[in-house]
Order: sequence, then C-alpha cells, then structure tokens
Amino acid sequence: MKRHILYIAAACMMAMLASCSGTRNLTKPQLDLPHALAGNETDSATIADIEWWKFYTDSALVYIINETLEHNRDLLAAGARVEQMREMYGLSKANFFPTLGASALYNRETNDYYGEKHITDPQIDLKATLSWEVDLWGGLAWARKKGAADFMQSVENQRAMRMTLIAEAATAYFRLLALDNELAIVRRTLFTREENLKKAKLRFEGGLTPETVYRQAQVEHATTAALIPGLERQIEVQRNAITLLMGRYPADEIERGRLDLEQPLPDNLPVGLPSTLLRRRPDLRAAEAALRSSLSSVGVSYADRFPRLRIALTGGWENNEFSHFFESPFSYVVGSIAGTILDFGRNKRKYKAAIAAYEQSRLNYEQKVLTAFHEVDDATVTFRLMRRTTERRRELLEAAQNYTRLAYAQYNMGVINYIDVLDAQRRYFDAQVSVSNAVRDEYLALVNLYKCLGGGWGEATDR
Repeated sequence: MKRHILYIAAACMMAMLASCSGTRNLTKPQLDLPHALAGNETDSATIADIEWWKFYTDSALVYIINETLEHNRDLLAAGARVEQMREMYGLSKANFFPTLGASALYNRETNDYYGEKHITDPQIDLKATLSWEVDLWGGLAWARKKGAADFMQSVENQRAMRMTLIAEAATAYFRLLALDNELAIVRRTLFTREENLKKAKLRFEGGLTPETVYRQAQVEHATTAALIPGLERQIEVQRNAITLLMGRYPADEIERGRLDLEQPLPDNLPVGLPSTLLRRRPDLRAAEAALRSSLSSVGVSYADRFPRLRIALTGGWENNEFSHFFESPFSYVVGSIAGTILDFGRNKRKYKAAIAAYEQSRLNYEQKVLTAFHEVDDATVTFRLMRRTTERRRELLEAAQNYTRLAYAQYNMGVINYIDVLDAQRRYFDAQVSVSNAVRDEYLALVNLYKCLGGGWGEATDR
C-alpha cells in the first residue's frame, strides 16, 4: 500500500560572501553554494545537498555542532536504541536456523519395598537435540521483515535527531549573536544618553534650559540603562541552552562570532524539478519504516492463526553403568504440529488489531508527508519575506539616522524642542534593534529551510 507523492521543493542558491578571519572576529556564516554544489548542478539541486559543515562555515558554530553531535545525551540514547534494534533484527534472522541443545543426567534411584530385596537403579544420560521450526505460513519471514523495518526506523530516527540538533544548535547560536549585538547597541545608546545627560545638566545649572529638559534626559538615561540587566540575563540563558545541547555544564563564556548587519543574504530561490524530499528527509523515511513494520506485524499475526510445525532430532547415550555407556546409543525423530483448536477468537482479534495498527501507521505516514511539504513551502515563503523585511528595516534605519542628525542640528539652532530630539533618538534606537532582529530572523529562516529540505544529518566521519 505505497502511495507515491511528488513535490516541487525550493532550492536556495546563494552568492559567496567574504571569508572570515579568526575565531573571535568572525562575521556571519559563509555559504559558498556554487562550489559546494559543483558536480551536482542539476535542476533538482537544493541547499539540502550541502553537508552541514560546508553550509555552516563559521568555525565557532561548527565547533558547537561537533560537540553537540558528540556529547548530546539524547543523541547518544538514540545511538543505543539503534544498537538494540540491530541485535533484535539479528535475533529475528537467527530464528530461521535450527536450535541445538544438550543435556547430561545422572540419576541414582534406590527402591526398598517391604518383603522384597533392596534394588538400586542408576541411570546415566547424555543427549543432544536438534530442533527446527518449519516456516509453513511465513510467520518467521514476516518477523524478519519487521525486525529489519524496526532497525531502519531506529537508524532514521537517529538521523532525524541529528538533523534537529544541528538546527537547534544553529538557531541558538544566531539568537546568541543577535543578543550580543542588541546589547552592544544598548551600550552605545547608553553612552550617548550619558553625554546628553551631562549636557542637559550643565545647561540646566547654567539657566539655559528649564528643569524639564534635564529630567527628560534623566528618564531616557535610566530607561536605557534598565535594558542591560535583562539582555545580560537572556544572553546567559541562551549560552546555557547551547552548553546543554553540547552536553556540558553551564560555562562562563562560549567562543562565538558576530552578525554582519551590512551585507544582506540574497533572496534568489529557484525552483527545481520534482524533488527527492521523501528520500532525503530521515523523519519521513522513519515513518515509512514504521509503516513497513506495521505491515509485517499483520503478516506475523496472520501466521499465528495456524498451527506450527517443529521437527526435532534427539540422539545420545543412555545406560546404567559407565563401563558400557558408549555401547548403548539411541536416537529418535519427533515431528510435532501444535496449534490452538478453540481460542474464542483471540488470534483473529489480534490479526484485526494488527490491521488497524497498520492503518494508523499508513495515515500517520501520509500526514507526515503532507506536513513536510507544507513545512518546506512555509520555510521558503518565510525566508523570502524575511529578506524583504530586512531590506525595509534597513531603509527605516537610514531614515531614522538622518532624522536624528537633523533633529540635533535644529535643536542646536533653537528651531525645535529637546523632546523632538529624544523622539528622534528613540526611533533611531528602535530601528537599530529592529535591523538586528530582522537579520537574526533571516538566518533563523535559512536554518529552518535547510532543515525542512532534509539537510544536516550527514555523519561527521563523512568529511
């Protein structure tokens, strides 16, 4: 019951940005997609075809992702789950082979009945039994298929977790850089507020301006200063979130770069041929493996409704004396068919329940596919519109900066009041923060698009 769904996935082709120099002077991550896609320049190529260590080339971010993939406890637990299912799959394959068992027995029985002579009856046995279940109804074959599907599901779930953790690490990193940038903006603004407060105090004490102007400057200075503790708290929390992903205890500092607010990301998003999203995304492959496992469970439940045929060959030696023990061999073959005559519909109900479970898995798989396609479409639209938002906010920042310069000049000439200068400063401050947040959101949208297209689960050993 396989349903094939075609989808047109978005492919993001980005221009090469300037390379960064040094870890502490890093700018935003570079994406050399033309080079990364060399040799794979087909109409269906997407950014998901790029390995994550080539996609995220900020050395600090690459280090964080490497540590996350190596020490994250959830990912290590997923790896243990893979090993568990590997062994269970091996067990299902071993059920096709015979079972060899052995037993040794020494029994000394003494009989002393009334009126009869004392009798001693020793018994010495050494036996081996070779038994094999004939797979008449395909139950063992279905069980092996189920074991293979469960094993592949665990593998794909581990890959999906890698993909998610890489995206979470990149998201947390960019949020941290944005908070660093916002804190720098606040501190620069606070320095300006301090200078304005000093000037307002001198003018007030010299009788050039009323007390209202001085108090307004105090309010603006205090308002800006009050923002710093909150931002420092957010930076600390975000840094702890990154160390938690890395499987470490909270750290005082994390090596990181900075956001470049000047150079924009391109918004060129060419659409390729019908994509291989179903093959690329491990979470969808895991859902497909779960579907195969459910189908195999139906086969196992169906086979359980019929009798089982087992053939056993037993041979060895049996005697009451050690001296002639190996002179008395014996052997026999037993074939048995065991099945339930009347179970009041138990096996039939198990079979129907397995069919219902398969139907759930099928619907769950279809829903995951639909959700994945919607996620890609939403991520593509979000990235494109966030690019436009960043452009508009850069225009706002330039206008606010010109407005501030003009307001200062007019205030010094006595044309406008100081309240107009404060309004211009507030608008300029808000515009700086909005540009920083827009660049952050643009990077977060790019990270989400990369994840939704199925990029980022490759093994680090592939490098």
